[in-house]
Amino acid sequence: MVEVDFSRIGAGTARLTSLQQGAALAAGAATAGLAYATLIERNAFALRHRTLNVLEPGSGTLRVLHISDLHMLPGQRLKQAWVSELESLEPDLVINTGDNLAHPQAVPSVIQSLGGLLSRPGLFVFGSNDYFGPTPKNPLKYFNKNHTKSFGEPLPWQDLRAAFTERGWLDATHTVRELEVAGVRVAAAGVDDPHLHRDRYETVAGRPNPLAHLRLGLTHSPEPRVLDKFADDGYDLVMAGHTHGGQLCVPFFGALVTNCELDRSRVKGPSSWGASMKLHVSAGLGTSPYAPYRFCCRPEATLLTLTPVSHGDAEYDEEQSLPPLTAGMRAR
Repeated sequence: MVEVDFSRIGAGTARLTSLQQGAALAAGAATAGLAYATLIERNAFALRHRTLNVLEPGSGTLRVLHISDLHMLPGQRLKQAWVSELESLEPDLVINTGDNLAHPQAVPSVIQSLGGLLSRPGLFVFGSNDYFGPTPKNPLKYFNKNHTKSFGEPLPWQDLRAAFTERGWLDATHTVRELEVAGVRVAAAGVDDPHLHRDRYETVAGRPNPLAHLRLGLTHSPEPRVLDKFADDGYDLVMAGHTHGGQLCVPFFGALVTNCELDRSRVKGPSSWGASMKLHVSAGLGTSPYAPYRFCCRPEATLLTLTPVSHGDAEYDEEQSLPPLTAGMRAR
């Protein structure tokens, strides 16, 4: 007669039930997390406030609104309404670092959303998703920095550029621009998107105007090879986007990837680059329509308050301050 140890069968069944319960809980948590990232955090737009000491001693302060990576679709009413409210901030200068479009018919939505901001002094460069539409991708590709890039249909970037420039914004792509805003002299230069290897830094190479209160560099993707060149030429601040702040971040760890050669510690917000240059990377306001989620990385715009560098000696700062603005430097 065969004896059956029912206690062992019971223990095995209990273990199986425990595993099934654990798997069900994990699946439920993953589903809840995906729902949160897609339905809630992706639309939880945030305005960040940062102060950077980058201006020459003796200059006034400058309030700069940094907008990037809208990835706009015509039907995104919530995002469009939120962006339209940014006009009430009344910034002195608006910087747009690209990836405005996610659809061939999105130009009117971008222009209407930016609204009155287009009547304020502004500078812009474009990103890959101003030139080409998004395409479906395997998310694991982002962990391989050398993965083959795929491009969607061409987007109407010429129409977007014409709309920006007709309203008064200045295209900084491979161009040196000089303007005076709120009493602050700005020398700015930008490059086309390094993510597409369209950057031609040699077109703007050289030290910017030494009489400027702010020497500003613009790029969509914050590739170190470009940042190094700006730093070597003596720029005070470079502004960029592209990274989406990592888009999917892990609590207490941060971004998993940056989608460029930039290290994870600088994936969003202000940081230092080299001995004297500051970098500000926007986490952006949108996502690809094929990856419509964010986790621990809210979509954002940033209002930067730029202030003069202080050496801790009022007399020294006064001696080092630049002379009054000359007529030749007044530009818009």
